[in-house]
Amino acid sequence: MLSAMGVAMNTQVQARSGQGAALWMSTLAFTTCFAVWTIFSIIGVQIKKDLGLTDTQFGLLVGTPILTGSLIRLMLGIWTDQYGGRIVYTLVMLSAALATWLLTYAYDYTTFLIAALGVGIAGGSFAVGIAYVSKWFPKEKQGTALGIFGAGNVGAAVTKFLAPMIMVAFGWKIVAQVWAGALVVMAILFFITTKDDPELAARKVSGVKPEPLSAMLVPLKNLQVWRFSLYYFFVFGGFVALALWLPRYYVGVYGLDIVTAGLLGAAYSVPGSIFRILGGTLSDKYGARRVMYWTFIGSVICTFFLSYPATKYIVSGIKGPIEFTIALGFVPFTILTMALGFFMSLGKAAVYKHIPVYYPGRVGSVGGVVGLIGGLGGFILPILFGMANDYIGVWTSCFMLLFVIVTVSLIWMHAAIREMDKRAHPELRRARDLPELEALHAPANAGEVGLAAKILGVAPANKS
Repeated sequence: MLSAMGVAMNTQVQARSGQGAALWMSTLAFTTCFAVWTIFSIIGVQIKKDLGLTDTQFGLLVGTPILTGSLIRLMLGIWTDQYGGRIVYTLVMLSAALATWLLTYAYDYTTFLIAALGVGIAGGSFAVGIAYVSKWFPKEKQGTALGIFGAGNVGAAVTKFLAPMIMVAFGWKIVAQVWAGALVVMAILFFITTKDDPELAARKVSGVKPEPLSAMLVPLKNLQVWRFSLYYFFVFGGFVALALWLPRYYVGVYGLDIVTAGLLGAAYSVPGSIFRILGGTLSDKYGARRVMYWTFIGSVICTFFLSYPATKYIVSGIKGPIEFTIALGFVPFTILTMALGFFMSLGKAAVYKHIPVYYPGRVGSVGGVVGLIGGLGGFILPILFGMANDYIGVWTSCFMLLFVIVTVSLIWMHAAIREMDKRAHPELRRARDLPELEALHAPANAGEVGLAAKILGVAPANKS
């Protein structure tokens, strides 16, 4: 008994001593990984010109790293639960660094796609960091902690700020080499400055073996997990897709150069990343469900206006035809995309606030599959954006697609919440009129009772 108490006390002391390093180094590492993961949003524009790619081919190229980073998230999350985030995180960064360096040896579209698959390993770092960081904090603080960690999405902005300048001065290959070197340095710093999480440390002391893979996968049978995945498909997958697509959009629609387009793309990515911290804090304070409502309602409004294509109208006027155009200007477009990024950032934090609460012992597996589906959004959506451009021919079609996804998510979430409320409070299932109608019906119902009593020859019940 004394031995068990000693282990528990030692675990608590270790948790307090390693908490700060685990959070901040994980966040810094995720920022570096995310910068690498979205590298094709900048160098892909030059590669598109060099190889003469279509928009669909470009969408596939920028989305391929997102595919790898998404598919490996489930297993990386499980391995983190089993073997600890410190070692798994370090190996992920070193593997991604090697793949990013080898990218410079690609010479045609096929080899670029193969290299992009390797670069995508960096995206798997999210599942590792979520599982690792969550183990250092109590439930009431996990929303804020995971929000801070998730702010590493700002790595997309780092790429958009720095990569265009380096690419213009030295070429895209130097960008890939610098980013690979940064990953190696980050991997070494992370391993040196962090510790095993308290749960893993206690397991090592007690000699308990990690749970088998089959036990880790049991929660994935719940429909709720897949509902969370759809939410993340929009708030994270949509965020990544736009982070990759906006530079191309600014160049094509507003005729900007790549450096300016990259900076404006960063202006979208920064609030979409930094405000994730606010999303975590609000989720701790007001509840993740309420924050998800704010996210979806705000996103529906933003995507509705962004979806409207530039349109010319001809009206038959008194003195002849009157022609005018309705189009979203450069400034309103930029403001709306930043607002959309803000709402997405709140939602990203709120989704992952749910997971440690509902599945405290399975953050790695559940967080991994939610991250997998969300990441697939970052892979699939750029391809669909490119196909929409090629086959529909309307620039705003990408926002039309996002509008449909967020609307479906909002409806499903509200329906699921209503059903949960009805299970908890069966009285809600009864048909109910508006209060005004119920007041009108009350005298009529009383009259009907009296009439029935007269017909049956029964005295009505005393009101008192």
